[in-house]
Amino acid sequence: MRVDTETGLLDVAVQIPSPNQDDRPEGAEPDLIVVHSISLPPGRFGGPHIGELFTNRLDPSAHPYFATIADLRVSAHLLIRRDGGVEQFVPFHRRAWHAGASCYEGRDCCNDFSIGIELEGTDEGDYEAVQYEALVDVVEALCLAYPRLSPARLAGHSHVSPGRKTDPGPGFDWDRLGAMLGDVHRV
Repeated sequence: MRVDTETGLLDVAVQIPSPNQDDRPEGAEPDLIVVHSISLPPGRFGGPHIGELFTNRLDPSAHPYFATIADLRVSAHLLIRRDGGVEQFVPFHRRAWHAGASCYEGRDCCNDFSIGIELEGTDEGDYEAVQYEALVDVVEALCLAYPRLSPARLAGHSHVSPGRKTDPGPGFDWDRLGAMLGDVHRV
């Protein structure tokens, strides 16, 4: 697995470009990875709906929940599916719209300096072993490509947006990820 720093693309990822992105502020480089969870409809896995949300093509009539979120303009850099498959929506050198109102170590607007990785899952449920394996491979590739990143610079969406977000939730095993990476920032 390798990141092309010229294009900001991960070589193994299926590319699904999202319009929900823009330039990072002048001089901003990724130095934080934010882990999220998502399933659409909530609690259901598979299907095209996450990609449809991130590309502004979610049909609000396809499920009652979709009517409440179809107008959102959000994205993440990557999605790791339940089977370990990786989809990329935004190049890493660009700003994805994943964290919203957020703060990390006294710095607001985490989208400016972070990479957002969604795991297909729910806050309450467990994640698959292949998702942890894929996440480790992605983190290692990102750390090689972007020197300001390290396995110690990982946080959950709940850590950067406390009180507003709960993902990736108690089902995400930070200790397991830390053991696989060697060291993970505990927040």
